[in-house]
Amino acid sequence: MKIAFIGTGLMGEPMAFRLLKANYNLFVYNRTISKTERLKKHQAKIFTSAEEAIKEPQVIITMLTDYNAIVEVLFKNKSNFKGKTLIQMSTIAPLESLLLKERIESLEGEYVEAPVLGSVQQAEAGELIVMVGCNSECYNKHKKILKNFGQTVVHVGEVGKASALKLAFNQLIPTLLSAFSMSLAYVLNKGIDVNIFMDILRKSALYAPTFDRKLNNMIKRDFDKANFPLKHMLKDVNLIAQEFQNSNIDTKIIESVKSILINAMNSNLSEKDYSALYNVIHPLK
Repeated sequence: MKIAFIGTGLMGEPMAFRLLKANYNLFVYNRTISKTERLKKHQAKIFTSAEEAIKEPQVIITMLTDYNAIVEVLFKNKSNFKGKTLIQMSTIAPLESLLLKERIESLEGEYVEAPVLGSVQQAEAGELIVMVGCNSECYNKHKKILKNFGQTVVHVGEVGKASALKLAFNQLIPTLLSAFSMSLAYVLNKGIDVNIFMDILRKSALYAPTFDRKLNNMIKRDFDKANFPLKHMLKDVNLIAQEFQNSNIDTKIIESVKSILINAMNSNLSEKDYSALYNVIHPLK
């Protein structure tokens, strides 16, 4: 089966590699062609335009930065979507997903949203959680492909529902980490053994595994290996703030997190791992 994979950045590249390992015939396009080298070495066909990459495959998967990037890459030229399925896997707003559905269907194609929960490590291991928005028939038809990215593939409902659920989860990522950063900073300032703090935390209902995953980054203030760049976290937080506001949900907490991320961006931390928000919460003297 031929699959076009569009967008081989931090998450997209290992996801595309999973499809190669499953012996799919992969047609790849990425705006920065150097990010396709490993895929090329493993027999993926690399193209210099999305239009060429999607010409033959019946299934097109996108893992691009945001809605604007998807529109720019897919619709800049007149590509043929007749009889093809677009599986959109990035984090975008529900309305943006519905707009893509409308556009693809107007071109006689089929649209599926399938955002994922997890980072680079889970993408490499095929352990992402995939949330799917489409009708039941479409879900059953494409579930086999999606299971290459993770065994937990959940049909959330119609298009828009999976995108909304992804934002609900993504809201927790910087919010939880900001709260943990405050407590960690206070523990360090008071000269308390961090091991004692973490041992108690792990035994409590307050614990989240992300605390351990980011602990060493914060203690060492080493954020160079970005599993998810801070600039992308800010993009998601902007979407979340708008969506929650539209849903009549008080956004004071997420607006505070947004302010922290903006300050981090202004401190030249945009390309660092999002855990670099710790440097704003607990700045060096």
